[in-house]
Amino acid sequence: MTGTPSPTLERRLGLWSAIAVVIGSTIGSGIFRSPAGIADKLPGPFPMLASWIAGGLFAICGALTLAEVASALPQTGGIYVFLRRGWGRVPAFVFGWSQLIMIRAASLGAIAITFAEYFWRVRTGAAASDAEAMTVRYIAAAAILLTGLFNVVGVRVGAAFTNLTVVAKYGGLLFIVLVAFAVGLPRTGGFYTPALPAGSFTVSAFGLALVSTLWAFDGWADLSYNGGEVQDPQRNLPRALIGGTLLVIAIYLLANLAYLAVLPIEEIRVSKLVAADVAQRVIGAAGVVFVSVTVMISTFGTLNTVLLTSPRVFFAMAADGLFFRSVAAVHPRFGTPWVAVTLTATIGAAFVLLRSFEQLADAFVTAFLPFYFLAVASIYRLRKDPSYRPSFRCPGYPAVPAIFMLAVLYLLGNALVQESSRWQTLGVFGACLTGLPVYYWTVGRGGRGGSGSAADAA
Repeated sequence: MTGTPSPTLERRLGLWSAIAVVIGSTIGSGIFRSPAGIADKLPGPFPMLASWIAGGLFAICGALTLAEVASALPQTGGIYVFLRRGWGRVPAFVFGWSQLIMIRAASLGAIAITFAEYFWRVRTGAAASDAEAMTVRYIAAAAILLTGLFNVVGVRVGAAFTNLTVVAKYGGLLFIVLVAFAVGLPRTGGFYTPALPAGSFTVSAFGLALVSTLWAFDGWADLSYNGGEVQDPQRNLPRALIGGTLLVIAIYLLANLAYLAVLPIEEIRVSKLVAADVAQRVIGAAGVVFVSVTVMISTFGTLNTVLLTSPRVFFAMAADGLFFRSVAAVHPRFGTPWVAVTLTATIGAAFVLLRSFEQLADAFVTAFLPFYFLAVASIYRLRKDPSYRPSFRCPGYPAVPAIFMLAVLYLLGNALVQESSRWQTLGVFGACLTGLPVYYWTVGRGGRGGSGSAADAA
């Protein structure tokens, strides 16, 4: 590998495309599926809204922190690069390994299953039966492979498709909000806000609800994986990470207020697609079709965006010598990391045939949180490095990164304390930690351990 120039990707993503990547990778199935699970764990509307506000605070603290780090390290690989530079080769490798065997495959699978369920519903007019469930999973696998093809063909193709679906999904949610406030709220006469029963709210239940909220918010950091493809990254990466996250927080809070303006909390708890129920209550059957199509566009667009961003981790690892060198191949015609994209899509398609939505979503959130913690914490180490020169400084430092890190520790501790989630959490951590022996059996044998600096794969 020595003497071979690192493969490069062209900087083709402008500011709007970068913002669209943040929105597109975040708004997927979560805002349509998560409210029921969140409401079911909490005693009323105020705790439910508090969970979404806390999730938004969590996301913006993370975005402000990583906006600084990304402005100093605008390289392909994002969080992998931040871990590599801040903590060394071993944590970076374990992150990439976890992405490969669990995190990205679980994320793609959960999103693709939601797309396939609503594709089936629009096509047949009814939900899939148990006998048809495997057919739905094959549709989900096909959707992953198709969006993988889009991202092999070119960054501009993938980005253009992301831009189009972002306008559709954000506009669809905004339409639901406007209709709920303009038509639904006058009919109901106000928000459903019953008094909380004494002792009904617990910190542990709030923590479990917040995990579901974070599933909906996840994606705010994915643009960092494309750091080597963003134009004028010192300016555009911070703007896109912060601006895109704020736009997501705004539409999520408005959507939940809209849901509560039309439906009582008891109905939200049992609603698999609360937006569709709101639209049906306000508009009728046409509203259900509209929301179902919106969910299809939203989830298919998110699949595309995830395959635009996450394969760059494996590309950067390979360019760094921590993965098979062939994975760093750039397509001679399309200029894309086609091997990394193909690998990610193939594993995601395999996962979706083996696991349920709930299994995939829970595994994804639990596995990612420790790496988010380390990525945000890297700012404290990097600020001590004389060569670290960010063009953007995190406001509220050092409190803002600390808030994010304390929230992660609370969520992980709560998951371990709860008997219902303890063993699953430990199982996910165990799977991620298998990366340690893999590292020492493979690349670590060369004696190249230590921190070093991240290779610039951009």
